[in-house]
This record gives sequence, C-alpha cells and structure tokens, in this order.
Amino acid sequence: MVSTTAVKRALAALATRTDTARRPYVAVIDEADAARSDLRRAAGFVDAVGLDRLADAVDAAERAGDEGAAERGREALDAYRDFRRAAAGEREERGGGDRDDGPDRDDARDHFRSGPGIPKPDTGQDADR
Repeated sequence: MVSTTAVKRALAALATRTDTARRPYVAVIDEADAARSDLRRAAGFVDAVGLDRLADAVDAAERAGDEGAAERGREALDAYRDFRRAAAGEREERGGGDRDDGPDRDDARDHFRSGPGIPKPDTGQDADR
C-alpha cells in the first residue's frame, strides 16, 4: 500500500511541474485546430476554452517566435469566426468573386422548390394531391 506522504509528494510534484512537452499556448492552438473538423468538438472548444483564450494563445505564440503555431492559431480563429457568422446567418464573400454559388437571394426563402408529391405506397394517395 502507498503511504499518504508519498501520494502527497507525487501530487505536489505534478502540480509544480514545469517541464511539460508542449507550451500551454501550443496545447490551446492544437486543440482549436483539431476541433475544427467536428462540429460538436468545435462547439465544445468554444464553450470550454473560448475564442479569447485562443486569441491569447496566438499572441503568446507570436511573442515566443513560434510562427507555425501562430499561423495555425490565426487560421483556427478565422474559421471559428466564420462558423459564428454562419450560425448567425451571415454570408461572407471570399475569393475573387468569380465563383458561382448559385442564385443570389435577397429574400428569406430557402432553395427548395415545391413539386409534385410522392405518393405513399398502399395509401391510395394521388400523386397530384
């Protein structure tokens, strides 16, 4: 059996440990970057960590001269801001404007069009209801 003193000593050593493999800002940027591929994980990241902390991590990476991490962090921050705009229903134009994303709509209608119904089998429902 392990003594209480040994457990306390081990916990104290872990609490004061400074020789971690990654800097804290890198851990935040890595998680932000990885979470972008899964909507639930991305939402969890924003809820748990927040975009302010990600922006702070980008600043810390820049101060440390870690341009690779800073660039990944900026890309992740831009992506999360795009996610937020999309969730709010805003549209941002990117690129040269040559892309055809379909008809521009100024009204609130969606892109679905009404058409003939699909009859349900064995219900006697007419197709032209």
